[in-house]
Amino acid sequence: MITSPFGTIGPYFPYDFVNGCEDLTQCDGHSARGEHILIRGRVLEEGHRPTRNSIVEIWQPDANGIFRHPLDPRCAQADPGFSGWGRSRTDAHGNYHFRTVLPGSYTGEDGSPRCPHINVMILGIGLTHRLVTTIFFADQANAVDDPVLNCVPEGVRARLFAERTPSLDADGLAAYRFDLILRGENETPFFLD
Repeated sequence: MITSPFGTIGPYFPYDFVNGCEDLTQCDGHSARGEHILIRGRVLEEGHRPTRNSIVEIWQPDANGIFRHPLDPRCAQADPGFSGWGRSRTDAHGNYHFRTVLPGSYTGEDGSPRCPHINVMILGIGLTHRLVTTIFFADQANAVDDPVLNCVPEGVRARLFAERTPSLDADGLAAYRFDLILRGENETPFFLD
């Protein structure tokens, strides 16, 4: 009998794929306007086991609700100090983090108001395709009216809201926690891409 070596499904990311991408508040020698915040969390598998070396990518509008992207008709007015995009790699405990700004609201293409949110994508070992979700910000989750959030069953909507942590970080920034649970109990709602 011939034994095959143990193998893990990729992808594998070089370290320079992520290095320096966690801070969205410094861009082209400028500092972002608006309230600077921290987003921290863990990427967890079924049974709340941490995932190591997963990539969490975010993109969002600036504090005025403008995306730094040519498809946003107000792109020319975007904050020059805010990149609007970032990447973080999970450590051995599944932790990821970003320094960003509290996103502003804006009007969607269909004219409906979009509440403050951050778009999230996850790539990782064992995932056959990328996972996409959204982090929402509000004091009362049931008071939010957003077309994307309205597509999610009421019983799981609260899982898409970042939790404000009671303490500030060393720089005095407000911190939010958002765990990404890939499968199982309290799974994060993911959207088809």
